[in-house]
Amino acid sequence: MYRILVVDDEEKIRALIRKYAEFEGHQVVEAANGMEAVTLCLGQSFDIIIMDVMMPELDGFSASRQIRRHTDTPILMLSARGEEYDRISGFEFGADDYVVKPFSPKELMLRIDAIMKRFSKGQPEETVKKEIFRYEGLTVDFTARLVYIDGSRVEMSPKEYDLFFYLCRNRNIALSREKLITEVWGYDFYGDDRTLDTHIKLLRKSLGPYSSLIVTLRGVGYRFETEK
Repeated sequence: MYRILVVDDEEKIRALIRKYAEFEGHQVVEAANGMEAVTLCLGQSFDIIIMDVMMPELDGFSASRQIRRHTDTPILMLSARGEEYDRISGFEFGADDYVVKPFSPKELMLRIDAIMKRFSKGQPEETVKKEIFRYEGLTVDFTARLVYIDGSRVEMSPKEYDLFFYLCRNRNIALSREKLITEVWGYDFYGDDRTLDTHIKLLRKSLGPYSSLIVTLRGVGYRFETEK
């Protein structure tokens, strides 16, 4: 059972999600705007947050950014628009997945399960051997989930870290798009290939002078290349 925070200014949308979530045994808390969501997250804990984008007082992107300062709780964004700009904005502000309205309640529940499975797999064990990779001014601390460029810490979204760490661990190996989606998002991923492309763009932006290390293999996928 998950404790879900549903944030949407449309009461009918909140009621629809509550109906299906409670049917599957989950507990639901509602918020009508981003400001209310931030306040709730400061005082309570949730397993996952379903966040609408367009809301009064504080939009979903801004609310997600505020929430990310205090917790790494998975965030699933809802939006009536599906343009790449909206997806990029959502991922930049810390979203783990993105669903376009109108959506299927059944698909939404499947997305929630998929996110929670990925999130639980990413939790650190109590005793872990420290693992660090260095390449010139780039330092990747897998154990602490930290990335540094020339000594400065690089901020990434949770999924950017997942993707980058997988690329880095499999450096100098050609990775197909299907392989990356399966390993990073999981076999039960319900998105599309554009999600991978969007995260690659964000990752290159985050890596700055080391963005060229992520090489596009046309018709295949990508490779994190440290050997020339």
